[in-house]
Amino acid sequence: MTRSITPIASMTALRSTLTHRRELRADRLRLERDLAGYRTPAERSELAAIMSRHTAEEIRPLERILSRY
Repeated sequence: MTRSITPIASMTALRSTLTHRRELRADRLRLERDLAGYRTPAERSELAAIMSRHTAEEIRPLERILSRY
């Protein structure tokens, strides 16, 4: 038996997906702004100390952002 998706369900799913993507983008931009604030060597050292307490997988997104600054 094949289930068909109604146009309303399809639009609801699309809206939900777009809302989620907007939220993720806003979160990423906020994180980028926060990380850009770590400018001095002392601030960067503090950030490195914080990041050292986490796994490589956890800090990978942060390292990508920091590599741009």
